[in-house]
Amino acid sequence: MSMIENSYLSLGAHGFHRIVYSEWKSAAGGRTVVCVHGLTRNGRDFDALAAALQADFRVACPDLPGRGRSNWLPVPAEYRPPVYMADMASLIARLGGDEVDWVGTSLGGLLGMMLAAQPNSPIRRLVVNDIGAFIAKDALQRISGYVGTDPLFADLDALEGYLREVHAPFGPLTDAQWRHLASHSARPDPAGGGLRLHYDPGLAAPFKEGFDNDVELWPVWDAITCPVLVLRGQNSDILSHETAQTMLTRGPEAELVELPGIGHAPMLMDALQIDIVRAFLLR
Repeated sequence: MSMIENSYLSLGAHGFHRIVYSEWKSAAGGRTVVCVHGLTRNGRDFDALAAALQADFRVACPDLPGRGRSNWLPVPAEYRPPVYMADMASLIARLGGDEVDWVGTSLGGLLGMMLAAQPNSPIRRLVVNDIGAFIAKDALQRISGYVGTDPLFADLDALEGYLREVHAPFGPLTDAQWRHLASHSARPDPAGGGLRLHYDPGLAAPFKEGFDNDVELWPVWDAITCPVLVLRGQNSDILSHETAQTMLTRGPEAELVELPGIGHAPMLMDALQIDIVRAFLLR
């Protein structure tokens, strides 16, 4: 079975906005996995993972608002976790059933942590990909350096070259994988001619506020009760080795896998990374 595209309307403070998600239905009728991307990425990042999981799971990969195929929010100040969490709660309700497994990369992992920490959370198993309970301000400032700059590219090759540069920490991806990321990271320039990145530059505004301090989320981590797999790129500046180790000593029952030659964040596209996630979800 192949992927289908679905969507639904989610309610924000300034009206409804449409959330689009890729759905990979399973012939086995197994459990549901929700895969949520990082800050400037989109749900198509998970195509390889979803295809590999489809034999055993139904998989849903949403584009958060302001990214990819989902609507941009009319007020950029709304690009914050409370809105994302409400959108994802609506998705879980839309998918039906009382439980989902969650795979979240970076921001998607933070949202998974926040949802899993809620009373009566529907999250059964959680994969947190290169994000944790403590984020140093220096790492956030590095990301804020490229988020929202809205460059114009002459063609897809130029856009891919840019992604290879700013996302070099993704690790050794194949040419086909970089082209996949680029093709789903491009939108036609509204003014005509050229390509822009496929996200609302306005999402950078709330992201860049308050980076004078480190981000500490230990109370969130400590409130999680489901089993957690923590993935970490060995060279990551977002999730330090020290933070990851501390996460094993408190909060939920967690295990850690560190991936060599990768920074922020493992893209879950190669067979090794996919197998690690699949084995954890099937357990």
